Parts: sequence; C-alpha cells; structure tokens
Amino acid sequence: MNNRDFELNFSRLLKVKGHGISLKPIWDLFVAHCISYLARIQVDFRCGATSVSSTGMELQGVLTFLGLVWVARWVLHIVLDVVAALRKFVWARLSKDNLPIKYGGKWAVVTGCTDGIGKEYARQLAQRGMNILLIARNKDKLNNVKQLIREESPGVETEIVQVDFSHGRVIYQEIARHVEGKNIGILVNNVGVAFSPPRKFVEASEDEVWDHVNVNVAAVVAMTQLVLPGMLARGRGAIINVASIVSSCPVSYQGIYAASKAFVDFFSESLSWELRGSGITVQTLRPGAVITNMTNFAEFYRKPSFFVATTKTYVTSALATLGHSGRTTGYWPHGLQVFLMDEIFNRRFCTPMFGWSFHAQLKAEQKRVAEEQAKKK
Repeated sequence: MNNRDFELNFSRLLKVKGHGISLKPIWDLFVAHCISYLARIQVDFRCGATSVSSTGMELQGVLTFLGLVWVARWVLHIVLDVVAALRKFVWARLSKDNLPIKYGGKWAVVTGCTDGIGKEYARQLAQRGMNILLIARNKDKLNNVKQLIREESPGVETEIVQVDFSHGRVIYQEIARHVEGKNIGILVNNVGVAFSPPRKFVEASEDEVWDHVNVNVAAVVAMTQLVLPGMLARGRGAIINVASIVSSCPVSYQGIYAASKAFVDFFSESLSWELRGSGITVQTLRPGAVITNMTNFAEFYRKPSFFVATTKTYVTSALATLGHSGRTTGYWPHGLQVFLMDEIFNRRFCTPMFGWSFHAQLKAEQKRVAEEQAKKK
C-alpha cells in the first residue's frame, strides 16, 4: 500500500459518518507530527544499532494527539446525532403540514392496513385530510377499518382492495385498476410477514419462505413501481417503506424476516438517491418493538414500556418525521437502540443477543402456556 492509499484510508477512518465533515487539516497535522518524529530517528550503521533521540516523548506525543483526534471525532459524532434527533423528534412535531398539498395528491395508499402499524397510519393520514386506499387480504377487517375511518374522519373517502400479497405478481393488475385515476400523494408500504412465534429456518414451510419473498420484498418494489410514475409527473409525493430495526444485523430465529427488511432498507436508500431533486420523498422506517399481532408471541411485547410502543404512540411520532428524515426508526427510544447497536456494539454482538433473547422469550412463553393448560386440567 503506497502513501496515497494510506492517506485515503486514514481519511476515511477519521470522516464523521453521515455528516460530510472534512478532517483533512487534522490529517495534515498528524502527518507533520509523524514526519517530525521519524526525522529524529538516527541510524548508526557502524554499530548495526538504531539510536533514537527522545523516542519515548515523541511517541507519547503522537499517540496522545491520535487519541485526542479519535475522542474529538466520537464527541462530534454524538453531538451531531443529538442535534439530528432533536430535529426529527422534537422540531418536526411542532408543526403539522397540509399533507395533500405538500405531497401533491389527495389519496394515500396503505398496504397491510387492517392491523398494527398499517391500520394506525391509515387512521392518522385520514385525520390529516387524506383519502385512503386500503389494501389487505381480509375483507371483513378491511370493511371494519373503512367504517372506523368514516366515523373518525367524516368527509374522507375510503376505498378497499382485497388481495393477498403472498400470491405474487398476479394481484397487481387488480391494484393497478384501483390506483388508476387517483392523485396519490403518499404510499405506505407496510404489509409484512414474520415467523410468529420465531423459529429456526429448517422448521419453516416452503409457503412461509415464499411468503417472506412475495410480501416483504416483492410488494415494496411492485407497489412503488405502480405509484411512482404519477408522483414524478406531478413532481411531488412521498413513499414510506417500513423496514425494521432488525435490518441492522442478522437475527437468529427470524433470519428471513431480518434479511427481507435489510432489502427494504437498501432499496429505499438507493431509490431516495435516484430521486433526489425530483420532489419525491422516500423514507425508510426501522421500527423496534411495537405492540401488534406480529409481536404477540411473547409477554414482553404485549405491554407498553420504554422500548415497546403502542401503534398510536409509534405512528404519531413516525408520521411527524416524514419530510424531516429519510431514514429513521420513527420513535426516539428505538433510535437509542439503533445507536447502541450501530455505534457501541456491532453485529457480532447483536446477532447472538437477538438469538438468545428470542430463545429465552420462547422458552418463557412455552412455560407460561404449559402452566395455564395444567391449571385447566
């Protein structure tokens, strides 16, 4: 590796992630210190030995300087993250935009909208003046959500599309028929599946494997492809792709789910860059634990706590970040979790941590169920 390669690699090491801050002056100063230190080394070829003048003091100075640079980088990173968090989770909630005007369309499309996060998004978007196109597989639940929105938000139009995203490509012609002619301002790609309860990959059926692909992966891409041309024609719009906090690392017992959500995360980021300057907002949501049917396999996820949010609490926070953050957990306690995962720990720690956590939760739940069954006998 030549000097230029070393300089580039060291510069990348010093760069403050995500904030584009140049530390080249610090690099130059570090190089100057190194040159000054090396210049003091005197080699005595006659004795075959190396005599070093004030080596200890110079080495201590270089290491001290390098340590200060690293600490300064870390502190600056923390400060900028705190400022970004305040902007996303505090400042963003001080004002509410007129969503139909801001995003150039009266209609919002929400997939997987009969329960959990999707249902709450549909409700809150309707309360903000958006007409709602509800897409899910259970017709009775769709009608219930439609009626709920009509009661809570009089004057808002609602329309339902009953399709099963696990069926793959064949369903999108029906969805396209309902999308046609509507000015869609917001798309919420929320539909998803996961093992409930979590289990090993070898225990998954072939249908479950393909459900993860068709629902968690293909649906995001196909729905985006349906609505994006209209948004581009109007020069405004927002696409919210719901990934997960587990997209940050491999997760035992939910391996397919975590991998599929990593796809959503990467797809969203790449699409956001492609659409820069177009007027289209692409947001990646990476929620942590939220009380939904998907997470009711363990007692820990059934009650609200600091890290476990209700759907109302979560969506209220997440919706406020739209237009203020392109990639976010949507909820500041979940943001704290991601910070710990990304900056303090790493995937080598997080993967076994999630694995042992799921394992312990499943054992505890099995014990609870067995005790309840024993009492009934």
